[in-house]
Amino acid sequence: MASPDGSGSESFRTRRRRNRARFALAAVLTFILVAVGVLALVFYELRPVSLKIAVGPGGGDDLKLVQALAQSFARDRAAVRLVPLVTGGATPSIEAFRDHKADLAVTRADLDLPADAQAVAVLRKNVVVLWAPSSAGKGKKSIKTITDLAGRRVGVIGRTPANVKLFDIILAESGVAPDKVQKEQFATGQLAEMARDPSLDAFLAVGPLDSKITGEAIAATAKARGEPRFLPVDVGDAIAKKYPIYDSEEIPGSIFSTQPARPEDKVDTVSVNHLIVARQSLSSVTVTKLTRQIFAARQQIAREMPLAGKIEAPDTEKDAALPAHRGAAAFIDGTDRTFMERNSDYIWGLVLLLSGLGSAGAWFRSYLTRDEREAGAKMRDRALAMVAKARKAETLEALDALQHEIDKILRDTLDCYDDGAIEDLEPFSLVLEQFHHAVMDRRAALSASGPGLIPVDPATLPAAHA
Repeated sequence: MASPDGSGSESFRTRRRRNRARFALAAVLTFILVAVGVLALVFYELRPVSLKIAVGPGGGDDLKLVQALAQSFARDRAAVRLVPLVTGGATPSIEAFRDHKADLAVTRADLDLPADAQAVAVLRKNVVVLWAPSSAGKGKKSIKTITDLAGRRVGVIGRTPANVKLFDIILAESGVAPDKVQKEQFATGQLAEMARDPSLDAFLAVGPLDSKITGEAIAATAKARGEPRFLPVDVGDAIAKKYPIYDSEEIPGSIFSTQPARPEDKVDTVSVNHLIVARQSLSSVTVTKLTRQIFAARQQIAREMPLAGKIEAPDTEKDAALPAHRGAAAFIDGTDRTFMERNSDYIWGLVLLLSGLGSAGAWFRSYLTRDEREAGAKMRDRALAMVAKARKAETLEALDALQHEIDKILRDTLDCYDDGAIEDLEPFSLVLEQFHHAVMDRRAALSASGPGLIPVDPATLPAAHA
């Protein structure tokens, strides 16, 4: 039996199945691509990011604080994790940061930082503590102010050149030529040796107010040389204005000892921030998450490590000496954006992409069903032709054959309609109705003529004589 489009019925159905398979394959591939894109975006947002942080020295308070933060982040399954990279101190940490061996570094703000280094969080303030024995040696004048240090020898705790640089700034702003004061640096493990050195007239330490090293150094010098006299830095405000990296600060009375009181009263000085820095190029989203995690864990860690309670937000002003990273500033200023806000462009792009894919899918389906649309038109025309055949059928068997054939055409037409190749069945329904009327009329005529008789069309009979 010929198919409605003139080819074999099996070939027509095979073509329809192939088109359906192609469209289904295209739809599945499109869905997979979109799903992969959405999952990639979600994975990018939710994946834990590990950042290496250079910190030192080993066994120091900075390393202990960073390790506590790292453990807290890992325990809470935080979005950002910290991996400590132990160095020899603040200066080596900056070198590791500069060499891209670490993503973050714990350092002092007055060191030689890379141009792209920006602040994430201030861990503490390092204050300058300057003191001299109350009683000078034989033939020496007692030191009461910084100006008395001219021609004297000062022991500086710590090997970092930043301490000497800061001391020179204090001397210069106080009216003392830095080269008129001799400086000798001592490692933190040489405090006893420094305290016993009679050639030293004064001592300088830079660290947090509760620094164990500073406290031990003051106690050691007091035991070896007598009670200390703390020298105020009266030019702290001037230094802060001239060198914004420094701040004026006060040392509270009795902070280093209560019995006896050391110092007896508050003392003016200067401070410099000890902080975490990150590269400007580091993702702002990552830094925002990291800053949020640091301040969220601060209070909990401070219960076991009081040093964590000193963590502060960096200066977010645009003219800050060391600018805050845009990610940290977003959290501190409350301008950090939500997932929807950060990815609104991608979401709208996805909506437009889906709309375009929908249009493309409709065109592709239309392209695949173009043969079926032609076949649908041919089936309608064949059904219309069969109306005329039904009216001229000579036997009931011929009508049955026509009915059988129209049933196949109807089935194929409905399949094309289901595939979208035919959008409107109304024309075909009209033809089908005409065919059924023709069959009914012809069947009634054949039945009335009797078996084996062929009714004569009245139009073919000779005209009756008047």
